[in-house]
Amino acid sequence: MTTQTEGVLYLVGTPLGNMGDITFRAVETLKNADLIAAEDTRQTRKLLSRFEIKKPLISYHEHNKQSRESEIIRRLHEGQNIALVSDAGMPGISDPGSDLVKACIANGIEISVIPGPAALLTGLVASGIETKEFVFGGFFPRQSKDRNNLLNELAAERRTMIFYESPHRLCATLQDMLSCWGEDRLCCVARELTKVYEEYKRGTLQEVLKYYKEKGVKGEVTLIIEGYKKAEQKIELDQAVGILREKMKSGQEKKAAIKEIVVKYNLSRKELYKSIIESEKNEVL
Repeated sequence: MTTQTEGVLYLVGTPLGNMGDITFRAVETLKNADLIAAEDTRQTRKLLSRFEIKKPLISYHEHNKQSRESEIIRRLHEGQNIALVSDAGMPGISDPGSDLVKACIANGIEISVIPGPAALLTGLVASGIETKEFVFGGFFPRQSKDRNNLLNELAAERRTMIFYESPHRLCATLQDMLSCWGEDRLCCVARELTKVYEEYKRGTLQEVLKYYKEKGVKGEVTLIIEGYKKAEQKIELDQAVGILREKMKSGQEKKAAIKEIVVKYNLSRKELYKSIIESEKNEVL
């Protein structure tokens, strides 16, 4: 490690599940650190024990990050080298490590990254969905209303989208996606990556939702969804009204069906509503 007056914060990537994925450099960094800060000390102790690393260990997580931050900054100013690790993968991605990085930058402390696995990239490259351009959205909102607001904002997003999701909420999230974006959007659920029960489930939103409703969901989930594709087939508004009626006959709610048609066929929501009203008036007459 670099010899200097102040210490260095090392962001150390750790395995997602398979211990064989750790790098020589990561092991060396952990062995030479003065202190290791971990999101979950119980999980990190297993890793340290596996590689016979005996170093002081403290917790750094969402619930104690403010109090720990000042302690870690102080230790770094005193010349200690500190390694930051998350539960699995790269620290700083959808975890409080990003806040510590900002604090270190503000305090003029050097940061060094020891690259390692990341679930979002591991899931993406095996998904079969476009990898040229993509966006990562972290974890979905817990509440359905907030999720739907986000999904409506992303309805016309053309890049591949990647999210993390709790196994307990996966089916509800897939259902919200199906309602907002239509049943034909391709997706991939990457589950338990690099572990014994690793699984990639690929298909349309409808197919994947049906699969997990029947099978159930366990383990860590990365969700990859294809971006919006402009409809190649242009349809007239009266055709769209006909499609809407068919969807409503099959039991789909009117509002959800309109959302799906607008996105799928790249139509103006305002114009479609206008055509629906005119059609309903003609039926009355």
